[in-house]
Amino acid sequence: MTKSKTVILGYDCVSSLGTDLAAQWERAIRGDCGIVPLTRFPLKDDFPVRVAGEVAAIDVKPYPFLQPRELAHWTSPIFKYALLVVHRALQRSGLAITKDMAPRVAITFSSAVGGLDAVLNADRLMVKEGKMPHPFTNPNSCINMVGGKVSIFTGATGPISATITACATGITSLIVGEMLIARNLADVVIGGAVDFPLVEPIVAGFATMNGAYRPKEGEPHEEPGKVSRPFSVNRRGFVVSEGAGAIIIASAEFAAAHGLKPVFELAGWSMTSDASHFVAPNLATVQRCITETISNAGLKPTDIDAVNAHATSTKIGDKVEADALRNIFGDKIPPVSANKSQLGHAMGASSAIETILAMEGMRNEQLLPTINYSNDPAITIDCVAEGVRSLRQEFVLKNAFGFGGCNSCLILKRLI
Repeated sequence: MTKSKTVILGYDCVSSLGTDLAAQWERAIRGDCGIVPLTRFPLKDDFPVRVAGEVAAIDVKPYPFLQPRELAHWTSPIFKYALLVVHRALQRSGLAITKDMAPRVAITFSSAVGGLDAVLNADRLMVKEGKMPHPFTNPNSCINMVGGKVSIFTGATGPISATITACATGITSLIVGEMLIARNLADVVIGGAVDFPLVEPIVAGFATMNGAYRPKEGEPHEEPGKVSRPFSVNRRGFVVSEGAGAIIIASAEFAAAHGLKPVFELAGWSMTSDASHFVAPNLATVQRCITETISNAGLKPTDIDAVNAHATSTKIGDKVEADALRNIFGDKIPPVSANKSQLGHAMGASSAIETILAMEGMRNEQLLPTINYSNDPAITIDCVAEGVRSLRQEFVLKNAFGFGGCNSCLILKRLI
């Protein structure tokens, strides 16, 4: 039996570069950075993290589903931004979910961190004032609830799953969605992820595990826009950021039957587990994930035109990813874009947002730059460090690797 193709109908995102997709793209190609001084909570003098990728407030007036009365109980920002990007992604797709269609529309939209801010706020209120938690505290904190709210919002009644694989969550949501389509359990899948992890103990926790960026002991804090440095010799960890990205996928037959004209195909993918360290990546299984992804798409390494890297700016993570690319592509590694240099790291949402930026790059025949790059002699790859580059791309490899050894990669194919 011939495997049905899975195509991408529409997408939308918010990130530290902005809340409008076109505006985000314009800032990205200019080489702008969305990382700013951290303002989500008061900073004590000794708090180690001072910068973040914050998403700007949005004008909710055009969106009835985002009015205060509608969101009164859903205090975590993940719900507001999840519904916004799903709504706009569906608009871009040209798809209206009817009652007849709803049982064949699945949801894999998820979150890596969820609404832990709601639990923290409830705990602090109990300690300070002895007040019991608001009855919506636990629903706000349930990671699968964001998918549930998307289901209620869209009316989709197909399979629903929270695809949590840490920082790879956004990509994994698309892979699981593709499985549902391939098994004929859905015609359409609403995938993607949302994370708003700028919560004091979460940010502090990333600092104490030496993941989040902070300057060297005794050195001053640097300019926010300069601190996210993937693949660079002076990289010092990731910048914690916020964001959301929604991607609508469907079978090619469904798209044709409904007169939809997708521009991209999800051509191949793979997932592996490191079975090694809980945060340090394992070269062998990372490399196998990339190799299997290329093979699953029916391609050879020489077919890949560009790589959208995971590239968090950690010492070991960037080196392992670069080594895997070197081992697979040899001396002909395609140009590599590291979007976190501009966005920071939006946890599970990062891979969804970066996939969207990769598709925008394919559509516009441009590669986004890796800003703040300073050559590391141990990493010999082309990081598009000179600024945005013109390049027609038919096949792009997207990598995503998460805590717990969760590796997910996919191949995007341009159809027209």
